[in-house]
Amino acid sequence: MNLTHIEHLGIAVKSIEAAIPYYENVLGLKCYAIEEVPEQKVKTAFFKIGQTKIELLESTDPEGPVGKFIEKKGEGVHHVAFAVEGLQETLNLVAEKGVNLIDKQPRKGAEGLNIAFLHPKSTFGVLTELCEDPKK
Repeated sequence: MNLTHIEHLGIAVKSIEAAIPYYENVLGLKCYAIEEVPEQKVKTAFFKIGQTKIELLESTDPEGPVGKFIEKKGEGVHHVAFAVEGLQETLNLVAEKGVNLIDKQPRKGAEGLNIAFLHPKSTFGVLTELCEDPKK
């Protein structure tokens, strides 16, 4: 497996508009993109700090994954995402090692990345996302 860095930390929020001022005015970060990902029923906002990003996630549907997460656990850290080279090969490798995959094949995510999730029951309670930039 070739993890290159932490791509982003996903943070579930009830309202991106309410959360952005904290990241900009208190932490001094700049929101550089807001994007809706209809397939995942989510609206995202991104901040960059070093090589890592923070992704705010606002549900666009209470029945979507982030909506259900907030209903069950409230706002907070939703997932950690690692950048990888060779996403499909990485999924095959972790599956061979007994990790339960949410996504057996990559799918499109925010910012044009190919993504796949590993089930938190196999990752000690941490929803883990693997990301690959198809342009690299």
